[in-house]
Amino acid sequence: MITTFDNQFIDEHRRTRILRGANLGGSSKLPMTPDGATWRKDGFYDHRQVSFVGRPFPLAEADEHLRRLASWGMTFLRFIVPWEAVEHDGPGIYDGAYLDYVRTVIIKAGEHGISVFIDPHQDVWSRFTGGDGAPGWTFELLGMDVSQLYATGAAFTHQEHGDPFPRMIWSTNYARYGASTLFTLFFAGRDFAPNLKIDGINIQDYLQSHYFNAIRQVAERLKDLPNVVGYDAMNEPSPGLIGIPNLARHPERPMIMLGAMPTPWQAIAAASGYPQTVDIFDLGLGFSNAGETQVLNPAGVSLFRAGYECPWKREGVWADDGGAPTLLKPDHFQSVGGHPVDFIRDYLKPFIRRFIVAVRDVHPDALLFLEGIPGGVHPEWSADDAPRTVNAAHWYDALTLFTKMYNPEMAFDFFNHQLITGADAVRQTYIDQLAHSKREADEKMEGIPTLIGEFGLPYDLFDKLAYTTGDYSLHTQALDNYYDALDANLLNATIWNYTADNSNARGDLWNDEDLSIFSRDQQSDLTDLNSGGRALAGIVRPYAMATAGEPLRMAFELTTRTFEFEYAPDHSIAQPTKIYMPTLQYPAGIQVSVTGGRYEYDGDAQRMILYADGDAARVVLTVTPKPS
Repeated sequence: MITTFDNQFIDEHRRTRILRGANLGGSSKLPMTPDGATWRKDGFYDHRQVSFVGRPFPLAEADEHLRRLASWGMTFLRFIVPWEAVEHDGPGIYDGAYLDYVRTVIIKAGEHGISVFIDPHQDVWSRFTGGDGAPGWTFELLGMDVSQLYATGAAFTHQEHGDPFPRMIWSTNYARYGASTLFTLFFAGRDFAPNLKIDGINIQDYLQSHYFNAIRQVAERLKDLPNVVGYDAMNEPSPGLIGIPNLARHPERPMIMLGAMPTPWQAIAAASGYPQTVDIFDLGLGFSNAGETQVLNPAGVSLFRAGYECPWKREGVWADDGGAPTLLKPDHFQSVGGHPVDFIRDYLKPFIRRFIVAVRDVHPDALLFLEGIPGGVHPEWSADDAPRTVNAAHWYDALTLFTKMYNPEMAFDFFNHQLITGADAVRQTYIDQLAHSKREADEKMEGIPTLIGEFGLPYDLFDKLAYTTGDYSLHTQALDNYYDALDANLLNATIWNYTADNSNARGDLWNDEDLSIFSRDQQSDLTDLNSGGRALAGIVRPYAMATAGEPLRMAFELTTRTFEFEYAPDHSIAQPTKIYMPTLQYPAGIQVSVTGGRYEYDGDAQRMILYADGDAARVVLTVTPKPS
């Protein structure tokens, strides 16, 4: 448990902690009742009559899964709690049964030595815009008919499109009308839609206050639990339309362009019932126009119920005099009062400040985990801005994630937008990209700790080939490279993800993603905690859990299973250094070389304890497997 906080994660004995764990869980984005798996359309639009009780797993299974995670050294979890799970039935109506369930699961996690931070998870705003997070009633506030989001091109959803669902196309919803409009109103409604009010309250304040109050409900239930460390402000926030210089053009560097992609103006027009001929894009090393087009909303249906209209029309961004839509203010979202806007500075940072105040009013000693735009920049912080905060940036091997193919000789540098070739260069770019995130925290956030809140691997590589052959060697190699990069930077991390009800057929149940490190379909022995784990050799590795001093270097070489760790001891700390030493890597025991100290080893507990010699300036440890 983190009980004090300086410039690093520090335990109650002042030891430096490296936190490793998982996101729990992938299917927590979806209702349990009725089954909210995205490939199912039945009942999808009946969004108020749902329950998330049972996500991430039924209580009867809780001890099994938590025991497995602890056994794998994953003692720090990013616990997924969508806004919709708390407040799905309507504004201000909270699901007490779900909140009770979450409390019970997290108490059980503490019994297994596991700490958590709560992630109010959302992707592209909501399930109804192809992601997860916000309740369906947020659309109804604006008079939108959620059942028409797909037909009007305002969202691209698995439920409506059906199988096969194009890989990663869900993220194109950032640029579609539904998500881009709701994000814009959520973050900047006062500036860009000042006339849009709900019960006399501007839409921005209305939406944000409900978001804050929903998470406050969670905090009220959990604030007394010692293993609840803190809260993520928002998963992967998006600027929506904020800052776009010309609505008639595609943004210069979009999140992703794939399939039929409208410009922001085409998306706006299509949502109000005007068919639009849009370009089709292919996914390569960049986003290229395929030279083909498609008509969006060919039936000319409107997203809005009778008596409602597009909020951007009400604000004078466009008009339809004469029966044809006309864009009047293409730069409406670029400036306010003649001053150019910056999403990070003007909207995201103030939102996070308000979130911190709202949560700490209930849970005063909570840490706050902060994110910027995916693949983009983060706010600049000072200790006065946001004390006791954590940089919770995400990182993925983008080429593998988007293609569902892994080539150890090739990678894409997401920050510099360039292709990397050669195995050594690929491994180095992983290290460099993660170092970039850590450096941002050092330079822009006054040295606050960094935890990589998400990274991971699609297990359905090469059309799920491993599920037939049983060969996970490429998966193991990829994951080993990812963890090597984390170790090289001495980074905290929670892998995406652990999904208790993952299957080979349907993955994590959400948009055909399949990144779970566990699957029942790989489980052959119910008595073996490792059974069901996928490519575990690349994941379950030694690491320094708590260092009595400053960690200097940590590395694990998978081929020889050699673990090396070096630290500068702080002799004023009475407690020893603690290292996770998994029996999965060392089934017959360990051989140890240590200079500057001595060690104790408990194979059953999978722990090594290091004591520094009284005059040692460095302790250097090398561990290799004992021959079988």
